[in-house]
Amino acid sequence: MSLPSSLKIDASGFRVTLDPTDPAFVQDPYPAYRAIRERAPLFFWEEYGCWCAASHQLVFDLFRDRRFGREILHVATREELGWPQPQAHLAPFDAVDAHSMLEREPPVHTRLRTLVNRAFVSRQVERLRPRIATLAHELIDGFEAKGRGNLIDAFATPIPVILIAELLGVPPAMAPQLLDWSHRMVAMYQFKRTRGIEDQAVAAAEEFSSFLRGYVRERRAVPRDDLISHLIAAEAQGDRLGEEELISTCILLLNAGHEATVHAIGNGVKAILQEGLGAAAVQAGGEGLVEEMLRFDPPLHMFKRYALAEIALGPATLRKGEQVGLLLGAANHDPDRFPEPERFLPSRERPPHVSFGGGIHFCVGAPLARLELEVAVPILFERFPGLRLQGKPLYGDTYHFHGLRALDVAW
Repeated sequence: MSLPSSLKIDASGFRVTLDPTDPAFVQDPYPAYRAIRERAPLFFWEEYGCWCAASHQLVFDLFRDRRFGREILHVATREELGWPQPQAHLAPFDAVDAHSMLEREPPVHTRLRTLVNRAFVSRQVERLRPRIATLAHELIDGFEAKGRGNLIDAFATPIPVILIAELLGVPPAMAPQLLDWSHRMVAMYQFKRTRGIEDQAVAAAEEFSSFLRGYVRERRAVPRDDLISHLIAAEAQGDRLGEEELISTCILLLNAGHEATVHAIGNGVKAILQEGLGAAAVQAGGEGLVEEMLRFDPPLHMFKRYALAEIALGPATLRKGEQVGLLLGAANHDPDRFPEPERFLPSRERPPHVSFGGGIHFCVGAPLARLELEVAVPILFERFPGLRLQGKPLYGDTYHFHGLRALDVAW
């Protein structure tokens, strides 16, 4: 695909103009990433008003650079940064964000991550393998006779949302409502959000929080073998999650635990079909196939961090409180790290992609996401060895997320 018409690169000034809603960029951002990376691997993105890193080495290093963080108000005041006061109408949404470990730095992040790891990671994700397989087969049984369909709705979406609902101890029948709340909340992170998007996100945050409080009360009284009960019981050095932290953690695990995996499955299956890999190759792909799916077309394309002090970074001098955008999709296609990056090669040697982030904010759900891909995708091709695309897959205009609106296929 050609370069987006909105792309303008001032290599000498390290500045780039690129509308994230440009249709050419939405459908295929990688040519633009390549053009930018070749001329200005660290650049100021005019539309976002911040510096961004497009090379693998820069992104890899910045994930781990402790001079940057996900929050800034623990080391600076709003007055010092020239920030306005929080908007009153966003208070319910901000309250959820305020207790999310994704938005916190040590020591708060360390405490929250330790507690969640004890309840989540230590629960041995591998034991979910049979359930993922059963779920994949059940879903296929439900639509196999149709001969064609949209895999995003029929397969990629139900697997992660049903699984995370079951992990939390929420009835799978709640999956459509959980999806609705999640979609409305994550829309807040898209480019150019509107007041309507904000109002919808606030309402979803209130409804989701109220729903989870009821479950927390039930699990405090009668614990079960589910994630909410384990999070309630999790302790580290005599500490426990407070109720607001518990609510925010459950929302984070659902929103992050399904949104990204839906698009990892959809984007990955699209890549497999376009590459022309047969069912046998998918069956034999193993870990290499999963990692290439994650590298080739990741679901998250930007992760921002604040400069915690004035920092000189290449051609940039970032003031305290300024943000830097880490472009995961660009980093994953850097030829200095991945030879022939535009080819989908499950057999390639596997240097670390950055689709799960890095440093202290490396995705806590990465083992589960990998397992879902490893189990569900081969089952799909085992059941439908003649799987083929129907029409051109179209991505949604949701940057910095990158996922298909639909994946129409026949079998």
